This record gives sequence, structure tokens and C-alpha cells, in this order.
Amino acid sequence: MKDMIRHARSFLRQNSSVSAPIALIISLIFHFSSITCLPLHAQYNTDRLLAVGRSALYYEDYVLSMQYFNQAILSKPYLYEPWFFRAVAKYYLDDFSGSERDCTEAARRNPYMPGIYELRGLTRIQQKHYAEAIQDYTRALRYDPQNRGLWHNRVLCHLRNDEFQSALNEIDTMLTRWSRYAPAYSMRADAYMQMKDTAAAIEALDRGLEIDPYDGRTWAARSIICLSREEWKEADSTLSKAIHLLPKHAGNYINRALARVNQSNLRGAMADYDMALDLEPNNFLGHYNRGLLRAQVGDDNRAITDFDFVLRLEPDNLMALFNRAVLLDKTGDLRAAIRDYTKVIDQYPNFWTGLEYRAACYRRLGMTRQAEKDEFTVYKARLDKHLYGKQPRLNASQLRKRSDDDPDKYNQLVVEDEQELEHDYQNAYRGRVQNHKASEELQPMLALSFMPIQSDVRINLTYADPLVDQLNQLFHSPTLYINSIGTTLTESQSARYFAGIDSLTNAITSATQTRQAVGMLLLRAVAYSAIQNYENAIDDLNTYLDIDTASVCALWQRAVCQARHNQFRASEGSNVELKNISVLADFDQALRLAPGNAYLLYDRGCFHAQRKNYTQAIADFSQAISADPNMAEAYYNRGLCAIYQQQTQAGIADLSKAGELGLYTAYSIIKKYRTAQ
Repeated sequence: MKDMIRHARSFLRQNSSVSAPIALIISLIFHFSSITCLPLHAQYNTDRLLAVGRSALYYEDYVLSMQYFNQAILSKPYLYEPWFFRAVAKYYLDDFSGSERDCTEAARRNPYMPGIYELRGLTRIQQKHYAEAIQDYTRALRYDPQNRGLWHNRVLCHLRNDEFQSALNEIDTMLTRWSRYAPAYSMRADAYMQMKDTAAAIEALDRGLEIDPYDGRTWAARSIICLSREEWKEADSTLSKAIHLLPKHAGNYINRALARVNQSNLRGAMADYDMALDLEPNNFLGHYNRGLLRAQVGDDNRAITDFDFVLRLEPDNLMALFNRAVLLDKTGDLRAAIRDYTKVIDQYPNFWTGLEYRAACYRRLGMTRQAEKDEFTVYKARLDKHLYGKQPRLNASQLRKRSDDDPDKYNQLVVEDEQELEHDYQNAYRGRVQNHKASEELQPMLALSFMPIQSDVRINLTYADPLVDQLNQLFHSPTLYINSIGTTLTESQSARYFAGIDSLTNAITSATQTRQAVGMLLLRAVAYSAIQNYENAIDDLNTYLDIDTASVCALWQRAVCQARHNQFRASEGSNVELKNISVLADFDQALRLAPGNAYLLYDRGCFHAQRKNYTQAIADFSQAISADPNMAEAYYNRGLCAIYQQQTQAGIADLSKAGELGLYTAYSIIKKYRTAQ
């Protein structure tokens, strides 16, 4: 071993070239997209596979994490952990039936882990298999009877399964244990509302609000009762409190708009519909009702736009079709209006209002014969009425259920058939892993990668650095690029990396020349980084740096890998302060060897920002921008750090520059903070 290291030092000092076979291996492994070979199933360390797979889960690379868990299952199929963690990955990928199957396999291997039944219960809830989910929560509670989240979810399953008395009995049990658990009163109110006992529901909600007046969902539930009683003013007030606590919930704005229309506050209602559709652009009720409201105030062209959108969502919605026909009629597009009228009349031949409007369009176009035919049809059926004139005004006091398809109610506001109280299922897997992070995420660190950066927005985007160019000259091919190493991989890409690592390992083992082995060691570290196996990458980089302590690229790569590994370990409760010191030491040493390197400064700034040392982060980002004025990521992250330090104007200016350079996600953050000022 000592001889190998001595020879390797000599090789690196001489800056000798890597021989052709290494470049051939690299090109075969990493540049031919048609290769789909699977990794060689060597003797893997199962604990390491599980750790790396969990790290990939943390970084939201669910497909890659499953590759690791698959290997662990092949290696030791009797362990429950890989089955369980693969079930978690499938849950995040919305493969609920697959996740359920893996949970079942995990439970066969270890039937005493309540977390398995909790996850399987969630997968069954997503499939609306509430009775089976109740069985899972009952089993989990046998082993963990003090877990309040399990009780909470089982109650909700009883409610969804229309087992109201069972739900009420369990809520009583919960309240004997946790008397100040406000969500229990909301669930009790839900049960009473579905049992048509409104007075008891109000009493339960009021009790919940006494305990927790800052629960936006409880205020929203209280408003539903006010709306059902047509208590518009109280509904408006209650929904305003709900919106203050839950400003991103589109349904609350839709309901408050309804309350405001019934108080003749059309301006306020329009603002609510606009906000709801900003939050949820595909909301049917928002577009439909805003279209009616715009028609009411004479904003016909924009009302047509709303009904166009509704008809893209539901092409067979005849109510929207008729409303659009009326608006097209008013704006002078008579042939388009006739087209829409005809579709409605074909479905409802006795819809006299539609026949009258179409006849009027025919007359204005000079199509007398068709007009007279429609008029005669109406005349025969309604001898005592002759209704020509303006469109009936919006009648705010009348509401139409969404499933009501009576065409005579075309100009009535729409509400859902049943407004249900909303509850959150208690679980550690809510939504996506990214929901546990800040809403404005920093742009990631950059490091060595085998894949060039790709962007649909930023044209001719490349990251170049002389240090990386030197390595590529050493390897006789443009192998290495600068990219974020946490880039999510497809299944075929993951398979190619696994195969590539196996090939490099075999080549290192069988190398007859030390210089070949050392060169491939760095390449394998980069490959391990790509599949988020940071521990193995760090091991390879440690060995490489033992040989060449002055390798800037190796120090850079090790710092980024260690930082990402520390972030994962910290999420599990580990103390990583000593490891963080080593990350900073690597960045500092690399910058002493390559002062003014924009990528190293940027990455060190990212590291400071992750640790909430925003002052030092801003200083590093500023130096990176001085070295490379077109580095959009540095502007973006400096802007966020400035906002976190309450320097909103400076932050918005940086985000604007990042957007100008192609990071279009900056504009949504700019909008948020401009609105908040």
C-alpha cells in the first residue's frame, strides 16, 4: 500500500496523463444513454445501503432511494427496514397500492412496529379503504396507545366511513386523555354536522376556539355553518379570521366572496376570487363565479375568458356554455354565440330562453327563416309570454348546487353540493418531504458531476472553470462538469451510475499501474456523489487527498459531500458541529489554493446560509458575484439572505437580477415580498 501511495504521489506531481483505457471506461459508462445495465450484485454492506437510501429520501430522490432499498432487499430479504423505507419512497411517489404491499411485507417480518401500520393506514386512506385503515390504526394503537396522531386518524376514518357514533365515542375517549386537544372538537363538530345537529356542532366548534383561537381550520368550519344559515355578515367576519390564519387556502376566499356578493360588496368579492385563483389557478368555482360577477358589472370580455377556462376544465358543462353564449351575443360575436346556444338547445330542446336568444342572433344576422323557426317553437309552448330583452341580472340570493343542471339557473352562483369540514391527517409523510423545508429554498451548492447542467429557461447555460478543464485534459475526455450534485436521477440514469461504479471498482482493483487507480478513485467519488452515497464518496476523496493534499477539486468535492451528509444527519438529530468545522476548513483551504474562485465562494456562502450565518453568506455571495457577475444563483441566494435579515429592498433587487439572468422562480418570491410591504 505504501508503495502504491508513493508511486501515486509521484504520478500526480508529474501531472501525467491517464491512460486510454480509463477514458474508454468513462465514455462507455457515462456518455451512452442506451446503456441500461443493472448494478452487479456484489456483497453490499446492508446498513450502509439503508443509510444512503434514507439520505436519498431526505433529498427527495425517491427513485434513487428505491434502488438502494432494492439492493438491501436482495441482499437480506428477511429485514423489515428496506421494505418499510421502500414503502415510504413509494408513498411520496403516490404509488399507494405499491406502498401498501411493501408495508404488508415489512409487517410480516416485524409485526410489532407501529410505524408500519401507521404508514399502511395512510396508504389505505389515500385509496379510500377506510375500514382497512381503521384496522391498521387499531393494531398500531395496541403497541403505542399514547400516540395521539393514531387516535386522530382513526376518528377521521370513522367519519369518512359514516360511522358517526363510533367517531363520537372515540373523541370522548381522546378528550379524557387530552382535554385541551382542539382538533378533537372540530372532528366532533364534523360528526354532528353530518348528523344534522347544527346546534351541537356550533357548541363543539366554539369550545375548540376557546382552547385554540388561532386554528384557522376551526374558523373555516364555523363559517360553513354561517353560510348554510345565510348569515352572510357573520360568515364574512369568520372567514376573514380563517384567512388571516390560513392565507394560502383558496377555498376560504371562494366562500368569503359568496358572503360578500350577498352583502352587495362586489368589489370585495371580485378581489377574493382573484386571490383564490392566484393560489389555485384551476379552481372551477372561482372561474365560474368570477365569470358571472364580471358579467354582472359589464366586464364581458374578461367574463368570456373565465368561461373559456371553465370549458377547458369541463368541456360538457352546459351552464358555462350558455353563459359564454350570452356574453358572445352581447359582445357581437353572433356566430360563436349561435354555436354555443345550439349545443345547449340540442341537449335541452325545451329551454325556451335559449331558443329566444338564438332567434335574436339569427335575426341580427339576417337569417330570418331560422329565427322564425325558433320563435314559432317558443310561441307554441308559451303563448302567454314573449320575453325579449336584457339578460336577467345575477340573483345573489339564489344559489345553485354544482350538480344541479337546470338550464334556467344559468345565472346563479355555484356552490359545492356538500361543504365538508377539512381536517389534516396526522402523519410524518404529509404532502412531500419538501414541505418540511422553508418555502423559499436556497439554490443548491455546485460541485463536480458527470452531467452538464440543463435548463429550459436559461439559454447556453454552462459552468466552466480552469481547474475542471485541467482534470478533463488529464482524463483525455470532457468527462467532468460543474452541476448541483443533488440532481434527481431517473431510474435508467441511476442504473448506469451503479453499473459505472461497479466497473470503476473492478478497474481500480485490477489496475497494474498506480496512476490509473488513483485517477479512477476521483471519478468514483464523483459517481458516488451523483447517487448521493456521500459516505463512500468522502472515503474515496480522503484517500485521494492523502496522496495529493493540494487538489482543489478534491477539497471542493469533499466539502460539498460532507455538507450534504451533515444536513441529512442533523435532520435525524445527530450533532454535526465537528463535521461542519471540517467542511469550512476544506472550503477555506481550497480558497487559499484558488483565491477568488467564484464556485468555491458561492458554495461557502451556501454553507453559511444553511447555518443561518447570513452576514458571512452575503459577504461570500458578493465576492462570488465580483468574480462572476453573471452567476444568477449567487444573486438569488444573496437576495434571500438579505430578506431574512429584513433588508427587503436589497433582497428584491438581487432577486430581480437573478430573474433577469434566467432564474425565473425569483419572480414569485419578489411578488410575495412586494405584496407584504
